[in-house]
Amino acid sequence: MKNGPVWYMKYVVTILTVMIVASPFASVSALAAPDYTDLAYRWAPVHYQDTDDTDADADYITAMNYDGDWVMNNNWEHQDDDASRLKGSVTYSVTETQSHYFLIYTFYHPRDWVDYPDFGLDTHENDAEGAMMIVRKDGTTHGKLEGMVTVYHSDFYSYTPAGSPLTDGQENIDGSIRMVDYGGVSRPTTYQDAKGHGIYNWNGKNFPGGDGVVYYPDRQISEAPASGNDRSVKYTLVNTFAPGGLWDHRYDPDTFASWGTFKGDNGRDNAANTAWLWNDSDDGPVEAGEMATNPVHLMEVYFGNLGSYSRTYVYNGYR
Repeated sequence: MKNGPVWYMKYVVTILTVMIVASPFASVSALAAPDYTDLAYRWAPVHYQDTDDTDADADYITAMNYDGDWVMNNNWEHQDDDASRLKGSVTYSVTETQSHYFLIYTFYHPRDWVDYPDFGLDTHENDAEGAMMIVRKDGTTHGKLEGMVTVYHSDFYSYTPAGSPLTDGQENIDGSIRMVDYGGVSRPTTYQDAKGHGIYNWNGKNFPGGDGVVYYPDRQISEAPASGNDRSVKYTLVNTFAPGGLWDHRYDPDTFASWGTFKGDNGRDNAANTAWLWNDSDDGPVEAGEMATNPVHLMEVYFGNLGSYSRTYVYNGYR
């Protein structure tokens, strides 16, 4: 009888542990996130950023906390303090199912701007647009790229690389992914407008006006462009779910005005969203934020000829 209470407590702890691990309602954030660093680096795109020489450094991609804090309504003011602080940085996340990886790359600018008087109608503080890579598990270390969906303001565009089995779904495929060799592998490419920063595929041509920045992924080195026409700048990757990072600030009132919407007070107030609120204005059944929270459903709507695939998430930090 002396050991009875001890035995009972061990039994209760064991049962509760099993319930927490086995329950489909257990908090994902309570579980250790897989290390997707290598996977994210493997499929990180070579990024073609158009610049406007009216204010070229306002088109440089950088970290969301480039100024050393997560107060998002001071980023417009700090953007032109020191261009050397605008080092290349891309925020990423990886969601995994039993059959696929879905990798989101978010390209951040402190300003969404215009070069004409707009009376606060078009400009806004903070700008986060991006691209999602659809990678099928094929038995290799990093899988096979099958598709890409980009964020162009309130529209999504879909693309496939050569050899992809994917076809039109409820949405038409908008073009092809141009692959380039860098870092010993063939990588997808992305293109981003100057000023408004909408993203779509790179067409292989020079920048409009002849000036732009080409960003290349690097595991360690993050660089600020030397000018608005720098064709070799390195960017690093930052995990959305890193401790103290973007996801950890999701309830921070200095960072967000509301769920998934950055706090901003220049131009239109609170006008930029994170991946978990990105939305296409007319893609039917896809809800706002599903590129992050339920990318399988987005894939089902945007593409056909999916072959065998799983709806079961192995890891989804957004859920």
